[in-house]
Amino acid sequence: MGWVGPSVLIAILTSCASSGVKNPSGIGVTEMRADEKGFVAGTGVESQDLVAVTDKMAHSILDTPQIKGAPNPPVVVLDPVVNETRFPINKDMFLTRIRVLLNSKSFGKVQFLARDRMAALEKERNLKRSGQITSSSDPAVVEFKGADFFLTGTLQSLTTRNSRGTSDYVLYSFQLVDARTSAIVWEDFAEIKKQGLEDAVYR
Repeated sequence: MGWVGPSVLIAILTSCASSGVKNPSGIGVTEMRADEKGFVAGTGVESQDLVAVTDKMAHSILDTPQIKGAPNPPVVVLDPVVNETRFPINKDMFLTRIRVLLNSKSFGKVQFLARDRMAALEKERNLKRSGQITSSSDPAVVEFKGADFFLTGTLQSLTTRNSRGTSDYVLYSFQLVDARTSAIVWEDFAEIKKQGLEDAVYR
């Protein structure tokens, strides 16, 4: 094969990128974007749904007055999402992606606590208090922060089946709850409905 110019090489590489692949006959693996609908699809929760929903929620949270107008960055703790759909999905991925989006895009307007790391944090604090390891501050004074808000959500669905196929409607709702008063200071939702001839197995 002769020399391949840069423009030809770019064209070849671009043609390999997925853009709505319909029939990947003969192709073992196709790399796709997370927000792209694949050729292996079902009527349930998929990656493009997760991306669209969490993008919307992150933007919506930043626009709420309790976050946007706070004099100091509010402290948020993630409370597990409740999955009431028929799909056995990893529901925690929703809050994880919202947290990462806000941490990377909000320029410090919100702060999250690593409550899921409490055991390791308490061990570290006790080691500092006992003098077994050094500390840049007084371990007897510095304590763990308390939460201003809890971020949580619920996934719910309706399913219809007949001889013509399966239809699934999924409601994604998320709330920001005041840790002191239990008031819901922010709430938003997204809804997605899909129909198909065949159902998919979700793991």
